[in-house]
Order: sequence, then C-alpha cells, then structure tokens
Amino acid sequence: MVKLIWFNLIFIGIVFSILTGNNITETIIKVPNEALSICLQIFPNIALWLGIMKIAENAGLIDKLAKITSKIIRPLFKEIPENHKSLGYISSNIVINMLGVGNVATPIGLKAMKSLQELNNTDRASKSMITFLVINTSSVTIIPTTVISLRILNNSINPTSIVPLTIITTFIST
Repeated sequence: MVKLIWFNLIFIGIVFSILTGNNITETIIKVPNEALSICLQIFPNIALWLGIMKIAENAGLIDKLAKITSKIIRPLFKEIPENHKSLGYISSNIVINMLGVGNVATPIGLKAMKSLQELNNTDRASKSMITFLVINTSSVTIIPTTVISLRILNNSINPTSIVPLTIITTFIST
C-alpha cells in the first residue's frame, strides 16, 4: 500500500512538473542541496538543546520537573506509579515541545515510551502510551523556536509573528 502511495505521489509530481513547465532534473538536483543547507544551519540549535537536556537529566532537573508538572499530567496517566521515571520523561517531552524544539523532544519521547513499555505487560499499547502519543502528536507548542530559526535564516521581516497563531493552533489541536 505504501509503495502505491509513493508511486502515485511521484507520478503526480512528474505530471505536474511537465504541465507547469518546470525542469524536474534541475529541481531534483537543487532541492536536496537546499534541504542539506537548512539542516546544517538548524543543527547547532538542536545540538544545544540536546546538550542542555542531558545536563538537566544528569543534574536531576527532570525528576524535579516531573514533581512540579505531575499535578497537571497525573490525572491523564493514572496507570503510572507515583515517582516513576516515565513521568519525568513525559513532562520533559511536553515542556520541550512547548518550546518548539520538537527534534530535541523526540529522543526524550522515545525514552518515555520505553519506560512506559516497562510498565506494560502486553504487546499492545497501554492507555498511558496512547495518551502520551496523542498529546505528543497534537504538538503542544507555545514558542516555536525551530520555525522562528527557519524564518530568521530566510530573512523574515518579523520571524516571531507566528507565535500567537501557534498558541491558538496548539490550544485547538490539544
């Protein structure tokens, strides 16, 4: 099924390119270079946040964060025992997503799922795993730092103008 979807997307892209007169060969060569350039420009931001989160984890800040935010998230994750490490990972993931650094939140989200699986006795996802996945997918973002970085890199006149819309979208999606 996935092969069919990809084939159709590529086929539609080629047909659209021919109909609009775009040179597909030039695009195939040009776009990967642009994508790599953007990745290399954003990488320092991601590396910085990953380092900060590792320091926070080693310093015990994740555990403190879990205790602070547990009053908010605890009713959503009733299956998780009190003071379990997965609460720290879940809270960290949510807070990092709020800061708009979703790339940094991904490894922590994977750690959260791994620790939730330790509590799970079956191969099926638990209620806590599903709840966490839904919250993570809804993209709780207040300050979209990665998007702001991209807008700065592309010489936006007002790169932070998307913050109010991001907050509204986060509220609606969550």
